[in-house]
Amino acid sequence: MNPVESEHHNRPRQGPVGLWLVGARGAISTCVAYGLAGLRSGSLEPVGLATEIEPLRGLGLVPLDELVLGGHDVCTRSLTDSTSELVRGGVLTQELVDGAREEAAAFEACIRPGILDGPDVGLADLDPRSAELGAVSPREQVERVRADLAAFAEANELERVIVVHVASTEAWREEREEWRDLASFEAALDAGAPQPASVIYAYAALGAGRPFVNFTPSRGSSIPALVELADAGGVPHCGNDGKTGETLVKTVLAPMFRARALKVLTWQGYNMLGNRDGEVLKESAHRESKLRNKDEALRSILADPAVHTGVGIDFVPSLEDWKTAWDFIQFEGFLGARMSLQFTWSGSDSALAAPLVLDLMRLADLAAERGEGGVMEHTACFFKAPLGGGTHDFGRQFAELGRYALERR
Repeated sequence: MNPVESEHHNRPRQGPVGLWLVGARGAISTCVAYGLAGLRSGSLEPVGLATEIEPLRGLGLVPLDELVLGGHDVCTRSLTDSTSELVRGGVLTQELVDGAREEAAAFEACIRPGILDGPDVGLADLDPRSAELGAVSPREQVERVRADLAAFAEANELERVIVVHVASTEAWREEREEWRDLASFEAALDAGAPQPASVIYAYAALGAGRPFVNFTPSRGSSIPALVELADAGGVPHCGNDGKTGETLVKTVLAPMFRARALKVLTWQGYNMLGNRDGEVLKESAHRESKLRNKDEALRSILADPAVHTGVGIDFVPSLEDWKTAWDFIQFEGFLGARMSLQFTWSGSDSALAAPLVLDLMRLADLAAERGEGGVMEHTACFFKAPLGGGTHDFGRQFAELGRYALERR
């Protein structure tokens, strides 16, 4: 990122900050909304929020009670429907939901029809307005997104709006020649070439000077053209694909094997998940986007092309918002003795992801506040495929985040 400008360090805030969630009625956004309400009321402890522990909490981050929520979604189901599913699944308590009705209603009122990604035509409960928006020119899509963001900022007198992409994983797209630089991308937009919805959101946000966080495996701001746009405009952005469960454990365990000179022979993983994300990942093109990031982090750390690795994902509807991952690791020790380690991770993906969304938007807001632009490399520990590249070792990534915080206090 660009050097910190000292005059920004203690600049007084001018107003509340907006958190714009793409995928606003999904399970993650629902957990963000009710979790934020619980934190504000004092009924919840800030468990899972890295920005509420040292050294991050001393950075002068935007207070949680100054956040205003809004977003885009392509579905017709209400926030209430998503809430009911999470209560039934034991992720949200009815007491928390009852105490946050006013905040939830305010959030629902700020949700606008999003852009339907091309390959997702035909999915259930789609908003016809989103299907219509998905069919117009990419330039018109960009203008509609920017208009929604501007209206949100004006209506709520916001100092800044941070856009966080938490929609379901998009279908995989191969690299395109038009993505290689900003001039080529702009020409493609002018020619009406359709783009992935996540790329449209990222371009709309960054081009309007609004920080962008991609919590999904979708392309988002990762294409070279948008990295160039963010650098040129001095706008902070980060991604991709939030590291919340099985991959988090892998990036902690794998360095241990290397540090002890133990030879990993096989690392096989298997995932079962429910909810809408699991349903979307039944489709092979969407699953391809997810699996690429889940396996790459492990192979990068082990740095041994001979090791067998594999990851499987299956949709299990009855799990709802819960996910179970089982990993089998076979390794060779001294004297050629073969041994194994197995672990099972079971948790609510949305409850794990929600505090990270708040962490990342606060860090993105801080970066913008202090005049930092470009890829937020210090946020690598939050992602399976961090935009700035570098190590996938969680310990080293988190140490880098700590150094960033200490240098800016």
